[in-house]
Amino acid sequence: MKMMPTLASLDSAANWRKAPAAIGTPIAAIDTPALLVDLDALEANLANVHDLIHAAGIAVRPHAKAHKSVDLARRQIAAGAIGICCQKASEAEVFVRAGFRDVLITNQVIGQQKCERVARLATQARIGLCVDHPEQVRQIGEATRAAGSLVELLVEVDIGHGRCGVADAAEALALAHAIKSYDGNLLFGGIHAFRGSAQHMRGPGERAQAVHAAVLKLTGIVEVLKGEGFSCSTITGGGTGTYALEAGSHLYTEVQPGSYVLMDTDYAANRLAADMPPLRHALQALCSVISVHSGHAVLDGGLKAFAVDQGLPQILHAGWKVNTISDEHCVVLREAGALPLEVGDKVRLLPSHCDPTVNLHDWLIAVRGGVVEEIWPVSARGAVF
Repeated sequence: MKMMPTLASLDSAANWRKAPAAIGTPIAAIDTPALLVDLDALEANLANVHDLIHAAGIAVRPHAKAHKSVDLARRQIAAGAIGICCQKASEAEVFVRAGFRDVLITNQVIGQQKCERVARLATQARIGLCVDHPEQVRQIGEATRAAGSLVELLVEVDIGHGRCGVADAAEALALAHAIKSYDGNLLFGGIHAFRGSAQHMRGPGERAQAVHAAVLKLTGIVEVLKGEGFSCSTITGGGTGTYALEAGSHLYTEVQPGSYVLMDTDYAANRLAADMPPLRHALQALCSVISVHSGHAVLDGGLKAFAVDQGLPQILHAGWKVNTISDEHCVVLREAGALPLEVGDKVRLLPSHCDPTVNLHDWLIAVRGGVVEEIWPVSARGAVF
């Protein structure tokens, strides 16, 4: 027998989705676990990164997969971004519905259903897409013909990450010709070249070497394409770890930083060149102490509140250190001389990886001066297809 939900159960489900605070709420009164965004830090990061890239005469196209927030992306556009990146078709749909009109999907899209969705999106906004195989070109080409739309395709080049991307100029040229065969519905836009592993190389010298090698490879491919009549109006890539290097390359036309706006402990572990502005931790998690013992305390945020693929979160409470984390609990250890924690105390932690941590939450609570100033839904949470 099928059970129908009761009014009480529906009300309870709705309560789970309510924001953990209201505008004007003091930070100490925010329900936990919650993700806080320090607006002063966020605005400083926006200014530092955008100003540096714009000073080099190229564009900023921030990656919205880092925050999945329409509200935050609007701040990035207001700070001079030309558009945004998304990683999935469903993610792009969220932002196009919200009024964004220049979206690059920095991924390969395969399958009739996805291609049809992207083709429909292209009737409402400028949509770009990456390809590294003729079948991808064929599928999106057929979908755009049926929809009567135009999608701009970028040939993805593998510059050392070992993930997606063509290996050489011959493969890139073959894809450019395949794109041309769908003239009127597909447009060859240029090259996408991103090396995720370079973003997390700790030394500035090794990051510079990685980008220099990429630029040499890409320059050769661009010249071959140009010689065959294919102009690369867009050469895009880079990220939070290398954005200044792509900006100064005299090759890239736009850069795609993502985590820069929120930051996490993994990116903070990178050593910066002397002339680089440090980025601030805008993203912090607020947790409550739910249990206290002689040498440890337990917080109410666990694996369902923090992504830990880049390590455990870092507690911002002197003399305490995160020891273990499980589904709903985080155990922190007290060092000698540390002030005690009490049941009911609230503490802040720095996530190790901002992107998947944000995707675990429904809300970003934007704070300034100790109170909640804005509340942002994580608009594209779960948009992974």
